Amino acid sequence: MSRETYVTEALGDVYQRVKTARVLMVGAGGIGCELLKNLVLTGYGEVHLVDLDTIDLSNLNRQFLFGHEHIKKSKALVAKDTASKFNPHVKLVAHHANIKDPQFSVAWFKSFDLVFNALDNLDARRYVNRMCLTAEVPLIESGTTGFNGQVQVIVKGKTECYDCNPKEVPKTFPVCTIRTTPSQPIHCIVWAKSYLFSNIFGIDEDESPDLDNSVNADNASEIDNLKRENTELKHIKDAFGTSEFPRLVFEKVFKVDIDRLLSMEDAWKHRKAPVPILHDELQLVADAEVKKSAAKVASDDQPVWSLAEDFVVFKDSVERLSARLLELLKNTPEGSARPVLSFDKDDDETLDFVVAAANLRSQVFGIERKSKFEIKQMAGNIIPAIATTNAIIAGVCVLQSFKILNNDLAHAKAVFLSRQPERIFSTESLQRPNPDCAVCSVARCGIDVDVDRLTLGNFVEQVLRGELGYSDEVSIVTNKLLYDLEFDDNSTKTFKELDVGDGTFVTIIDEEEPEGSTPRVNLEFLVYAKESTGDVDSSYKLTHIPEIPRKSMRKRTEVAQEGVVEAVPFSNGNGSVLAGQKRKAEDDELVEVRSTDAKKSKVQIGDEDVIVLDDDEAIEID
Repeated sequence: MSRETYVTEALGDVYQRVKTARVLMVGAGGIGCELLKNLVLTGYGEVHLVDLDTIDLSNLNRQFLFGHEHIKKSKALVAKDTASKFNPHVKLVAHHANIKDPQFSVAWFKSFDLVFNALDNLDARRYVNRMCLTAEVPLIESGTTGFNGQVQVIVKGKTECYDCNPKEVPKTFPVCTIRTTPSQPIHCIVWAKSYLFSNIFGIDEDESPDLDNSVNADNASEIDNLKRENTELKHIKDAFGTSEFPRLVFEKVFKVDIDRLLSMEDAWKHRKAPVPILHDELQLVADAEVKKSAAKVASDDQPVWSLAEDFVVFKDSVERLSARLLELLKNTPEGSARPVLSFDKDDDETLDFVVAAANLRSQVFGIERKSKFEIKQMAGNIIPAIATTNAIIAGVCVLQSFKILNNDLAHAKAVFLSRQPERIFSTESLQRPNPDCAVCSVARCGIDVDVDRLTLGNFVEQVLRGELGYSDEVSIVTNKLLYDLEFDDNSTKTFKELDVGDGTFVTIIDEEEPEGSTPRVNLEFLVYAKESTGDVDSSYKLTHIPEIPRKSMRKRTEVAQEGVVEAVPFSNGNGSVLAGQKRKAEDDELVEVRSTDAKKSKVQIGDEDVIVLDDDEAIEID
């Protein structure tokens, strides 16, 4: 009896499609290990897996394709080697790389019958979603959080995409709270990770994604003080690599900066004032009380370390990280960018620094100190992964894939796993794309570009206005704003100077609203960089002339398999549609109602209307 006998009996005709299918799996972590095992044992013909990460000790409790001997090795390569033993008839191809690398082009995505997402990164998920829509390849998106999990089938033009529903963005913290008035352990952890570590070993704090550095009338003077502190810390870095460096950093952030805060007497009238820590006094305590080495202290992640132990680990981690960075500097070719270190929750040296620094700062402000285990969870925004959840969700992914390969999308479902006694699984019929989605409800076009020749101004005049009939009222966006009616500073710059190269998505947003009509849907260009010919007139070529419909004036419809339920305006009493609200239809189906304009929302504050741009960023109005 062959190994295919039972699979053939279970799957019937669809098994022939499985055997010849060429699929891509992005991510070889918790879900990825389970999913790869399922794909191989099911007998998928060819499986490509992409993952940039390496194996860490903390992965071994749930990522069963890896063993202790694989630590620091590539997840993708080891997963391939281990899983290939399960079924030698399956062709496995591993890529130890970033899925956003140029080598993974739209043409490469088009070569697959199906793509599986097994990622834990919001940005990468959005990228794969966008690439699959452009390549018109079905995507099965999955994710887990503790005991909860979900599987979503995404097919261009037929179902919601990953971005049709808004996703929670990572929380940022006001810089003045983090640097001046922390009140919670997370404030001290963010300070240690995104301010202190970044300024000593990595990028400047202004570039940190965890800090909100916006200036207003209430915090301008505080921001100035904080910038002065930052400058002082940079001067201390002149002693980088010397035996005095850990002491200078300690005295700066736990004594000098705290004394400066205490000079702001009004700030402490109604709150507990911070208490500076003296280096020499704590050194004497550490010498008397800490009998273990710093490495031994740091290896125990369950108890909350004493203040003296935090002190010992802090100085030791500064020395170790300094030595690492000096080694990188020594091996960096002249003229190259200065190397930096970045925080990684699975890098013990960077984690030890953050743990010790956060706890020392907590002591200064009278805040509860935390164990290394707790701080690792908080600093990495980790919810403990459950191996069983990953296994269940990976199984559901494969079950949904059979329906796609069998062209049976009508029976595919969005599946949700939760720890509810009455119902572990819940399912929903796949919904139609959100007509206001800025990712899937767009027109698309490829453009061959001589990036050394074509300027943004020529692109606007020749392509948008000349060939596609746009008016002056357009915005051009990549990962940043390149052009709009009131911002034409980049008009003389070439695509190359604007970092628009091969594989870049360029979005055109129509701002014109003709009377009695609506703006066009967004147009998304995919740039294909071509070799320079020296002829400006041939600096671009459209792959085709796209049809660019106008935005619908109707609200979104939600389609069950048996019919269409149409959403109607749901008022908040001020005449506006409430995004995310639901109402009961006549057939008791819940219908979600979104704002009719995904780019702009209008709110009223006092007597003034304020236009809020919604470009995938959370906006908080105080």
